[in-house]
Amino acid sequence: MSGETADGPRYIGPKRPDRTLGGNHDTFWDWCGKGELRLQRCGNCNHLHWPVTVRKCESCGEQAFTWEPMSGRGKVVSWTTFQQDYYRGLMAVPYDTILVELDEGPLFMSNPQGFSWQDLSPEMPVKLAFLDAEDSAGTFKLPVFERG
Repeated sequence: MSGETADGPRYIGPKRPDRTLGGNHDTFWDWCGKGELRLQRCGNCNHLHWPVTVRKCESCGEQAFTWEPMSGRGKVVSWTTFQQDYYRGLMAVPYDTILVELDEGPLFMSNPQGFSWQDLSPEMPVKLAFLDAEDSAGTFKLPVFERG
């Protein structure tokens, strides 16, 4: 898909439901825009946090975090196929959602890229990719997972 701007044509990725923005979410999406998946790590006890809504470490109560790059590797631990149109036509149904356990430990919900539920098996290795997408706030890079 393409659209016109004052600077000429631009790529518009597939429409997606609106992301959560503000605070730590903006930092998360900024890293995704640079092609990196980064999560918050506690500077005191090293615990990794996901989602990024945390204000204090759930392990030790510290409030000092760093944004640590993830390897982008993991394994599928669960999945489901949505057949109901929850997003008023923004996403074609049916669509698959997968739960990935990152090699670093956190569980990350995402969408498969290049495969579907028929190809899935427990502990299937996957690797991170980014899909150009767009919501009402603009274009962004959506983390998805390909066969690893």
